[in-house]
Amino acid sequence: MTTVLRADDAAALDAARDALASGGLVVVPTDTVYGLAARPMNPEAVRAVYRAKGRPEGMHLPVLASDVDQVRALGVSYGPLVHELASRWWPGPLTMAFAFDTESPRPEWLAGRDEVAVRIPNHAFLRSLLATTGVLVVTSANPHGSPTPRTAQDVAGGELGQSVDVIIDGGPLTEVPSTLVNVAGPTAVVEREGTIPADDIARALSGVQ
Repeated sequence: MTTVLRADDAAALDAARDALASGGLVVVPTDTVYGLAARPMNPEAVRAVYRAKGRPEGMHLPVLASDVDQVRALGVSYGPLVHELASRWWPGPLTMAFAFDTESPRPEWLAGRDEVAVRIPNHAFLRSLLATTGVLVVTSANPHGSPTPRTAQDVAGGELGQSVDVIIDGGPLTEVPSTLVNVAGPTAVVEREGTIPADDIARALSGVQ
């Protein structure tokens, strides 16, 4: 049976952390949409995310981190473009798709990957959770190709609600995702325009080498 707790409930953080530690799936509020979370180092939990969403397994899952130290620990290449964007919109609704630094170690679960998409959300509960669990794979809490539910009750009453262990209720959220910018090459490319307009990204990077 799925447990639903408000984000300001004293038991919410422990319940989410314990469910994730045991290989479960947790729906969490973010500063954009509700997300479906799992620990990336648990292959079965990651497979459960794909099954719950009906997501094609060739589509890699994005990662959420509590701070820049957690991002750097993924072994990503962190150059001037990243510095400029992160200084403006992290924590916030910006996801960046990174290449890897060939001189830096990376976690085993990222072996063989060319890129990883990462975000630091501007949400107090979620960042507290990430600080205790480490980075999590988090994708929108909806079946693949369907609209993202705006409330925890919509998640619980929908198809996805049957596949998760804990749902953290953060109140009504938006349906608009983060803006995704690929910073793996020499220039930044907006791959998905979300909360942050593409024009704002372009202005922020004008003159950055």
